[in-house]
Amino acid sequence: MNSLLNSLLPICFIIGIGYGLKHIKFPSSDFWPKMDKFTYYILMPCLLIKELSTARLEFVTASSLITTSLGGILFILAILILLNLVINFKRKAFTSIVQGGIRFNTYVFLALSQALYFTDGLVLAAIVIAFAIPFLNIICITIFAIYTNSDKFSMYHLSKNIIKNPLIIACVIGAFLNIVGNPLPIFITKSFSIISNATLPIGLLSVGFGLEIKHLKYAKKELIVSVVAKLILFPFIAYYLGHYLGLSDISLSIAILFAAMPTSTSAHILARELGGDITLMTSITTIETLACIGTLFVILSIL
Repeated sequence: MNSLLNSLLPICFIIGIGYGLKHIKFPSSDFWPKMDKFTYYILMPCLLIKELSTARLEFVTASSLITTSLGGILFILAILILLNLVINFKRKAFTSIVQGGIRFNTYVFLALSQALYFTDGLVLAAIVIAFAIPFLNIICITIFAIYTNSDKFSMYHLSKNIIKNPLIIACVIGAFLNIVGNPLPIFITKSFSIISNATLPIGLLSVGFGLEIKHLKYAKKELIVSVVAKLILFPFIAYYLGHYLGLSDISLSIAILFAAMPTSTSAHILARELGGDITLMTSITTIETLACIGTLFVILSIL
């Protein structure tokens, strides 16, 4: 129990500090959005390259972990689509429900994976991220195209976003270096290591900055559906699917942890760009980030 608290509470505390810094506007209101961009394009890629380039990858375990994670996403998506046929949510609202039900917060996922399972957990989490990000981009943008009739959708735009994604590029580079025996000079590897040490604390502070408590007053049935699907139903699906595919120990725990993550704090950006329900998306993001403290405590107690 103490080990669990010592892993979870520091992450919650850092997120809380980020939220506090937002309200005192320190160092300035426009600092954290810029820092978030710096983390996304520089710090996070350095972390992924460092971990994947030096990891010992087992193909069977990795493939089962990927199948469990992506399969769980498809299960949740199918459930939400079927539920929509019954309840008939507003079309724009449904895009937010889907994003809240299947997307994940990269920073919290990596931070918890490292805190609980050290380097092995971080490597497995990076492998999941490498496949989940393009997969989720394809699904979410397709859902927007279907349910909002967005004229901004095109296969060219979708492919461009995936190919230019810095996290995907970093995972490809890291995997390639791993395959060829990581020929990078030691000083470059150590440089990546030093830079990547700043990734998770700054990323978690940015998560706190992204919280919008004022939007919780807009809570409604759409929010409840999305939160239950993401924080309760998804972890159970990951558990049973992982067991069926033969996952065990750390790999199964990482699959469940991935499923139990709150949705990405950047989900509202896609909602704004493609005509979704921005207010609902912000509400879902905030309530999932806060509620996951309780759900993660229960789930991690079982693992």
